[in-house]
Amino acid sequence: MIPTLAADDEVLVDTRAYKQQLPDVGEIVVAHRPDRQEVILIKRVAGALPDGRLLLQGDNPAASTDSQEFGPVAPEHLVGKVTSRFA
Repeated sequence: MIPTLAADDEVLVDTRAYKQQLPDVGEIVVAHRPDRQEVILIKRVAGALPDGRLLLQGDNPAASTDSQEFGPVAPEHLVGKVTSRFA
């Protein structure tokens, strides 16, 4: 699969999108990495666990750091929803 975003792309983020609800599967989100809060990630939501934590996945699984490495992400680690990208 070709990644949705390239390294030099810029994105717009709606920081209010998930204040009242969780993202849907397939949405692209910005989140703090749970084990290294200073690292900000842009990933696609692959699923949600019954306890509300999210599974995040990169569009290029062979070269992506995602929930397979750092585990599920709690909703409070979400920064927002990617609404637009600019190449």
